[in-house]
Amino acid sequence: MKRQLVVYLVSLAAFLGPFTQTIYTPILPEVRAAFATSSFLINLTISIFTFFLAMMQIIYGPLTDRKGRRTVLLFGLSIYVAASLGCFFSTSITALLLCRAWQAVGIAAGSVVAATVIGDLFVGKERGKAMGTFQMMVSLGPVVGPIVGGFLAEHVPFRAVFLALVAAGGLVGIGNFLLLKETKPETAASAPFRLADFVSVFRHRAGSSIVLLGFMQYYSLYNFLVFLPGILTDRYGLSAQEKGTVYLAMSSMIVIGSFLGGRLQGRFPERRIILTTAYLTTASIFFFLLTAWQSLELLVVAIAMFGLFLGLSLPVQTTVLTNVFQANRSTAIGVYNFFRYMGMAFGPMIGSALLAIGGDRLVYAVDDVLFLACALFLTARIARIAKRPSSA
Repeated sequence: MKRQLVVYLVSLAAFLGPFTQTIYTPILPEVRAAFATSSFLINLTISIFTFFLAMMQIIYGPLTDRKGRRTVLLFGLSIYVAASLGCFFSTSITALLLCRAWQAVGIAAGSVVAATVIGDLFVGKERGKAMGTFQMMVSLGPVVGPIVGGFLAEHVPFRAVFLALVAAGGLVGIGNFLLLKETKPETAASAPFRLADFVSVFRHRAGSSIVLLGFMQYYSLYNFLVFLPGILTDRYGLSAQEKGTVYLAMSSMIVIGSFLGGRLQGRFPERRIILTTAYLTTASIFFFLLTAWQSLELLVVAIAMFGLFLGLSLPVQTTVLTNVFQANRSTAIGVYNFFRYMGMAFGPMIGSALLAIGGDRLVYAVDDVLFLACALFLTARIARIAKRPSSA
């Protein structure tokens, strides 16, 4: 088994999650017209996918620890391909909603299994580099998705998007079927699921710290994704294409940061990288607050900085989790992913309330205060870990 090739194969399975979520967004008007339905139900096809993607992290984590990596991934990809085909043949909005939910149920296995397989196959500096590749691939999903979806929407009927997902899922599934061997250690026991496995992640200082940071990062990220278009439209009058170009600055820096973050782990202590990037992220949000309404160029610089610091941190977090929770890596990754997706959901919810009260500036001011509080908490927590490294 060629380990580097396996890294890309399992990372592609993880890539398909955010890719499937965002490839669909450019065709939403066509889907609404085709099914003659409301905007609420069309938007629900996005929300239901996100909900099941989050919830299944909790299921797949313990399942992967018990049943093995290869079995769970191939099972999930099979569901995903079948559900994508179901989306193509859907003749009602109810059927489409059901198939979108099953798409998420299937592809949710990708991110859990990918991080676990990398944790199984690599140690030390090599694990950090492999995690960087994994996070880079995952970060590409939301970048490439709208581009591919928009291209397909211009040249073929909108349903072809779902056929593209069938083909992508099928190819990734075949590749993993042929090349991915079971990586679960033979000495690992297939113990029955226990609620205590989840609790152990939160009771461990490193585990709870990484989960909190992941939540805050995605809370902040989705505040940018949801509320930035209003600023770009109202303050600068940008077109849809121009707004997409602005977002590309942040997305591309997340990808670059993820790649570099995996390489930095061999040169700097993981704790230092996590703390430094947390404070730099806080600074980038504050810089955005100061400049976003004054200069479009500085706004782009601010969100690019945010993307870079976020990307640098991501591979370090998964490396720490796989190092600390060696007996139940998948469960720890599942909990971590679940709370990241919760941050994704809570960001726009809380942000919408703040927007109604005090406008865009209040949204990002509260975001910055919360992230600073998170960074200070991590500082105190990591200081305790450094004093008592063997403690939980």
